[in-house]
Amino acid sequence: MIINAGVDLHKTQFTVFVKQSGSQFEQYSTEEDGYEKFLKRVHSWKKKGMTVRVGVESTGNTRYFKNRMELAGVEVVVINTLKFKVVNESVKKTDRHDAATIAEFLEKDMLPESILCSEKSEQLRRLIKVRTTLVRTIVSVKNQIHGLLTGLGLKDTKASLQSKRGRQKILDTLEKADNGLVVQPLFKIIENLEENVKQLERELEKLTENDKVVELLMTIHGCGKVTAWTIRAFTDDISRFASAKKYSAYAGLVPWVQNSNETIHHGKITKRGPEELRTALVQLVMGMRRCKSTASWRIMERYTEMKKNKGSGKSIIATARKLSKIIWCMLTAEEEFNPALMIDKKLLRKAENMRTASKKSA
Repeated sequence: MIINAGVDLHKTQFTVFVKQSGSQFEQYSTEEDGYEKFLKRVHSWKKKGMTVRVGVESTGNTRYFKNRMELAGVEVVVINTLKFKVVNESVKKTDRHDAATIAEFLEKDMLPESILCSEKSEQLRRLIKVRTTLVRTIVSVKNQIHGLLTGLGLKDTKASLQSKRGRQKILDTLEKADNGLVVQPLFKIIENLEENVKQLERELEKLTENDKVVELLMTIHGCGKVTAWTIRAFTDDISRFASAKKYSAYAGLVPWVQNSNETIHHGKITKRGPEELRTALVQLVMGMRRCKSTASWRIMERYTEMKKNKGSGKSIIATARKLSKIIWCMLTAEEEFNPALMIDKKLLRKAENMRTASKKSA
């Protein structure tokens, strides 16, 4: 016999609905004693020879919940909330009703499943997000300093705050006018934040040491370490994507498509999927633009031509979508970036056909 349990998981508690001998609702806290109580219930079912399956929506603490359940031998189905609107758009929105709905669809094997990334990718994502927060804080503090200096009638440039020497020069100038105390605390904040950023980057280097995906990404002209780390973290396993188009769709770089009868409408990009991955691909385009070696590449020539009519924003997005397809081909075939393919159109088409054929045969 199979027990299908629907779980409505929250930060402080979770509600369980079990469709067995009538409706059964149980509520537990997300603290240790709550998990222990629910696991005792699970063990009692397993002792009777029952198989336990649990359906739960993807939330912030879903990974921890999933790990606890799987250690107890429970099959956990994590729901893709974007494809499961029954709960989100329900008129009756209660914990019990949501848990019952999940259990009902789980019993019929109709839950759209979401695949959680690996533990390593999860750790990389956390570090990258913290680094992004620190960098944005540094920029905010620097902007505040620029405003203060302007108010004091001093001329400065963006580069003047980039180095310790430049900051010290500004401080010396202000101290002569008895205004050093105005910016000195902010300079200390910048130095502390920059040191924390360096520590995070050292940890990211350790985690991605000898990482094949990062090594392949670094062969792309204009791709820096942070961009490679971000793409690696938010891509996780490239084999999950059956085609380059699906990988582009995962990054949210494909346009909305609404086709009905004779009406065909293409809108803006979906922006579905990780924002960090989409931003990293855009940064990669910007990095390519700064490289002199990429000027003769077809992808950059196409970008330059498109920019004249479509503008910079749309051109960058279109180029990022093309790059996402190139990255899918590289990671799927485990091949380094080949600049020759960016020049010879026939060679590129041949390589893509070979990769598609090998993918189908596998």
